[in-house]
Amino acid sequence: MSKEILIQVHKSEVYVAIVENGRIEDFHIEADHYQSLLGNIYKGRVESVLPSINACFVNIGQERNGFLYLTDVVNPLIEEELMGPKQFLQKLLKKTPKSTHKAPTKATIKKPKNDIPFKVGQEILVQVVKDPFGEKGARLTTHITLPGRFIVYMPFDKQTGISRKIDGQEERQRLRELIKEFTFAKNGGFIIRTASLKQGKRELVREAKFLYKNWLLIQKSSEKSKAPALMRQEGGLTWKIVRDYLTEKVDKLIIDSHEEYVRIKKFVQDQIGSNMINKIHYYKGQQPLFDAKHVSKDLETIYNTNVYCKSGAYIVIEQTEALTVVDVNSGKFKVKASPGEAAFMVNMEVIQDIARQLRLRDLGGIIVIDFIDMTREEHKRKIVDALQRALGRDHAKTEVYRISPLGLVEMTRARTGKTIESISFTKCSYCDGRGRVKMI
Repeated sequence: MSKEILIQVHKSEVYVAIVENGRIEDFHIEADHYQSLLGNIYKGRVESVLPSINACFVNIGQERNGFLYLTDVVNPLIEEELMGPKQFLQKLLKKTPKSTHKAPTKATIKKPKNDIPFKVGQEILVQVVKDPFGEKGARLTTHITLPGRFIVYMPFDKQTGISRKIDGQEERQRLRELIKEFTFAKNGGFIIRTASLKQGKRELVREAKFLYKNWLLIQKSSEKSKAPALMRQEGGLTWKIVRDYLTEKVDKLIIDSHEEYVRIKKFVQDQIGSNMINKIHYYKGQQPLFDAKHVSKDLETIYNTNVYCKSGAYIVIEQTEALTVVDVNSGKFKVKASPGEAAFMVNMEVIQDIARQLRLRDLGGIIVIDFIDMTREEHKRKIVDALQRALGRDHAKTEVYRISPLGLVEMTRARTGKTIESISFTKCSYCDGRGRVKMI
């Protein structure tokens, strides 16, 4: 299986496509008119305290104040590395698992509802864990995290851990022993990320020291700064892609900007290792990179309401502010089978396309899928199982529930920023986004 990372830089925009066997499996955009705040660290000032919901608004120098849940004592960015989707969702919804054998720790004990640790006018360090959405400001946390390629450093959390995706007991034990050697950090804890699998001691220690030194610089700078002030800005899209996606499974990373090409090579040399340098290529062709690689046409589908499958079936995707609706239609799908079997076959056919479109469009929040009605319980179970498997490759956390009595599948997908469509389009000033032409 071939896998390539294509980065096309066009004026004020950067497009990234992850291509497997000639088909786009992931897509990202960075534009000057929309700069993500995710991961940024600010010295903020508490503007108002709301004891009734145990939260406060914090001025971080943006158009809208950030929102800080005071009961959100565990950082969602770390939860995604250590916990499965179900446990992660329970934590976000403030639910407690039915049974547990672990005693509560300092990190999990919640403060009484009216015990507000902050006062109006107080200056605090916060980090953005969710971009502004609609009329809502950024969601904040006081538990700072500094993510690297292999390691995440948490200056305020003493816990240490290893990504649940590293399942080999021998490898997990090796990494546990390695964490014990991070004695240079006088406080905080470390999380070993999935990319650390089979990495040498030298690389991991080097990155841990780099992250710790960064934190010391942030601390020093915050002491001299007056809120609101930006203390650390998360790297740009190309930096994030190289950090999180450039692995041994990738055959090539191709970029059409010489300036970014040089910058990426330097980053890889300094932070990842010279063994990855040969995977990075500079594209000099006359055609746009995406056209030359024949992926432009495939990208057009992520902006369409209707997405057609090879079999003739199709799905309809409609977004609202509260949720996203996916409707499954048989279309031109033809097969010699009973109506029940045909419905099951159509539903199975579109599952991969549904999972792929959720990734490409970066749809988050509540998602409702209206599959074609099925009567057999066995078919319903197989559909839910197949959907969960298809979502398994998604970098965002997902949770799928059983088919409801109305034949709907309800699911959630973690949302941290704007959808691809909302970055690329704006509401029509004439029809206010209704997008319809009146018939005469």
